[in-house]
Amino acid sequence: MRATGPDVITFLQGQLSQDIARLAAGESTWALLLQPQGKVTAFLRVLRSGEEELVLETDAGFGAAVIERLNRFKLRVKCDLDPLAWRCVAVRGPAAHDVVDGGVVADWPGLAGVDVVGESPTAPDGVRTCSMEAYEAVRIEAGIPVMGRELDEGTIPAEAGVVDMSVSFTKGCYTGQELVARIDSRGGNVPRRLRGVILGDGAMPPAGATIHADGKETGRLTSVAFSPRAGAAVALAYVRRAVETPADVVVEWDGGSSPARVEALPLVP
Repeated sequence: MRATGPDVITFLQGQLSQDIARLAAGESTWALLLQPQGKVTAFLRVLRSGEEELVLETDAGFGAAVIERLNRFKLRVKCDLDPLAWRCVAVRGPAAHDVVDGGVVADWPGLAGVDVVGESPTAPDGVRTCSMEAYEAVRIEAGIPVMGRELDEGTIPAEAGVVDMSVSFTKGCYTGQELVARIDSRGGNVPRRLRGVILGDGAMPPAGATIHADGKETGRLTSVAFSPRAGAAVALAYVRRAVETPADVVVEWDGGSSPARVEALPLVP
C-alpha cells in the first residue's frame, strides 16, 4: 500500500508501533498495526519512499484490512492510502546483500535477506530459484511469523516474539500501546509463546496438529515444512508458557502421532 500526503508521517507515527519518523529516504523497518485493545491487525514492513510518502508491505490477502483499519482512524488528516498490485521476490542466504542491487533489507535471525518488490520483480542473475517449501522451512527455522497462520486478530505481539524488531518504547503514544507496554513492564510474560518444533519418525503432520506433554495438550502447530538442514519436518507452534525449552513432546493429529522436540527460536544458530 502507498500512503501519501502532508500528514502521512505524523498520522502513521500515531498508528504504528515503530518509530517511523526517524526513517530516511530508502530506509525500512518492521512495525505492527494494532487494534485499540493491543492485538494484531497486521505485521508490516514500512519503507520511506519519499518526503511525504511511505510504502506499507504485509502478507498477501491482508492489505484491505490494513487500509480499512487506518481509514477508521483518519480524522481531519491529509493522508491517502492506495493499494499496490506489487509482488515480492525473496532472496535469502549469506550473500543476499551482495547479489541484489537495490531491494529492501529483510534479514532474518541467522540469515541475511533482501526482498525485491514491485509490479514485476525478478530474481538476480545467477541466483537459484527454490521451492516455496524450501522458503517455508527457512522461515520456520528463523522463527518469522506470517499473517493468517502465526498472526491474526487474536494474537498478542509478545506471544509471537516480534516486539524487539517492531516496537519502539521511546517514540511516544500509538494506538494499542497500552497492552504492549504493560506486558513489557511485567517482564514479557504471556500465557503462550511461539516456539520451534522438530518432528521425529519422518512425520509430516498438518498445521493444526496438537502438542502434548505429560498427557496434556500444551500447544498447536501453525506452520510445517520439511527442512533439509534438519533432515526432518520443522514447525512453528504456540506452546504454553509452562513448557520449558528444550522439551520432548508428542504431536498428534487425525490418524497419526509422532515424538517431537520443542525448541526456542530461532532453530538455527
